[in-house]
Amino acid sequence: MIVIVDYGMGNLRSVEKAFERCGFPVRVTDSPGEVVCAEKLVLPGVGAFRDAMDGLRLRGLIEPVTQGIRSGKPFLGICLGLQLLFSKGYEDGEHEGLNIIPGRVVRFSFPEDKTNGKLKIPHMGWNQIGFRKEGIPVLNNVPNNAYMYFVHSYYVCPDNEGVIATETEYGVRFTSMIWHKNIFATQFHPEKSQEYGLAILKNFGNM
Repeated sequence: MIVIVDYGMGNLRSVEKAFERCGFPVRVTDSPGEVVCAEKLVLPGVGAFRDAMDGLRLRGLIEPVTQGIRSGKPFLGICLGLQLLFSKGYEDGEHEGLNIIPGRVVRFSFPEDKTNGKLKIPHMGWNQIGFRKEGIPVLNNVPNNAYMYFVHSYYVCPDNEGVIATETEYGVRFTSMIWHKNIFATQFHPEKSQEYGLAILKNFGNM
């Protein structure tokens, strides 16, 4: 069973519906016990880093999620669910993350003379993902430079560049997906990215 972790934030229903469309049974839950028993874990999310960590903490979900990841269960993080994997986030101060992937989560910042004021924050809409690795399991049948749908003001900076699976250009070249062992996490929203986004969810479900 694929379990979607409900910590009080995020587009849970759209992620659930996308997996169902791909033919997979899913359960949305905030129960630590159900998270522990999951075969695969999905951590979605839209919103503020600190609020998300508070939501996980208040529901007793931090240990079940981290335990599930470290046990080797397939894990998919989406948008804020990617960012929470990192050591620290810098939205309205400095806040501790799950520290599964060493690194930081920082805000876009564009010098006016570099972008002519054309780039807005948040980064919202369709953009391309460029592969940094070959043989990424969840990107089977997804071409290099495919367009995916983004909505975010912050992006991740891994300490170890070896975890970077794809990158995207938006004023800077930023990490748009990571892959480390059983961990797959995207800054973009596969559930909103039509054919190729659904291919990612299908590949994950079939793992």
